[in-house]
Amino acid sequence: MRDLRSGPVARWPAAAAAVLTVAVGLGVRAVLPGDPAKYAGDALYTVLVYALVVTVGPGVRPSRAALAAAGLSWLVELFQATGLPDAWGRHSGLVHLVLGSTFNPPDLAWYLVGAAVAALVHRALRTGRSAAPGVAR
Repeated sequence: MRDLRSGPVARWPAAAAAVLTVAVGLGVRAVLPGDPAKYAGDALYTVLVYALVVTVGPGVRPSRAALAAAGLSWLVELFQATGLPDAWGRHSGLVHLVLGSTFNPPDLAWYLVGAAVAALVHRALRTGRSAAPGVAR
């Protein structure tokens, strides 16, 4: 029997989660003030990266997806310390959205929060699917 968690069909829920994450991020920025919006946005950035990792590799285990998402988020944050994303972002809104602008150490912790929450939700969804009636474990 084919594993439905790793086929093309499995990519759709992850892609939908990515779109939903962007919508939630925009909503959070519109509703919450200052730091709460910023740090929620940091966590959601990593949730988005997580969803994209799962879209590319739908069979990936939650722990590995979390490590990849947190690692990529950290790389982007550390890259901000070079000043290049800030300079590039002044010329492109898209670059600013993807790479941010300035290094902020607390962001690193919020990326871990986002990765952990995404992994917990992913694990719960995978467990719930495999525990459905009539589905062999």
